Amino acid sequence: MKIAVCVKQVPESQAKRIDPATKRLDRSGDGALNAFDANAIEEALRLKEAEGDGEVVLVSVGPEQALDSLRKGLAMGADRALLVSDPAAAGSDLVATSLALAKALEREQADLILFGQQASDSDGAVLWAAVADRLRLPLVSQAAELTVAEGKARVKRQTEFGYDVIEAPLPAVVAVSDAINEPRYPSLKGIMGAKKKPQESVDAAELGVDSEQLGEAGSKTVVLALGEPPSRGDTLKIEDDGSGAQKIVDFLAEKRLL
Repeated sequence: MKIAVCVKQVPESQAKRIDPATKRLDRSGDGALNAFDANAIEEALRLKEAEGDGEVVLVSVGPEQALDSLRKGLAMGADRALLVSDPAAAGSDLVATSLALAKALEREQADLILFGQQASDSDGAVLWAAVADRLRLPLVSQAAELTVAEGKARVKRQTEFGYDVIEAPLPAVVAVSDAINEPRYPSLKGIMGAKKKPQESVDAAELGVDSEQLGEAGSKTVVLALGEPPSRGDTLKIEDDGSGAQKIVDFLAEKRLL
């Protein structure tokens, strides 16, 4: 069984900063593997180990330095990495990014495609749906348990009121939640071995994608302006000296809220 895991390099810092010049997320600092994607990699490795055979391929879209984050997945046990890297892809939104990923996945012809539920930089949680739509494949999200047997993926899906159990024929796309497993730590042997595993980088042309379909040219969303959030206004602190309740009532009455 061949499993493709779509992963992303995100800014290592938890503080998000928007570049006022480009109106995009500032990615100039150190990058790291998206934490939710580590759950997807772990699940792929467990499925491969349960099968006793197979291949786990990491697929990503990003600059060349994104390979540094992909190597963590290789150190965990993935077999190889494929990075779609093209200067024209800078600034791609959901639509353009999903096209690049879908073209890369079409080339791989995986039996199962896994995503982390969301990326920590944008928290969009919709890219997997866009990719599944482009590939015309069944999709299950919020997977808390996943098994594969007899050409089907069986998913225990988290819902607001409990769980649904859903079966989908392979090939399929599954987005896993962070509740599905605890990602393993790469061993020293795994870290050293990751450097020797195949790490391929391709551009848009190699996937048959026109550069005009990526980046700002191929994106359907536009950031028109950036602004500071409005101030919270004046605040009133009420000290409770035994008459706190009455002071609150008086304040609300003054504001004509009673």
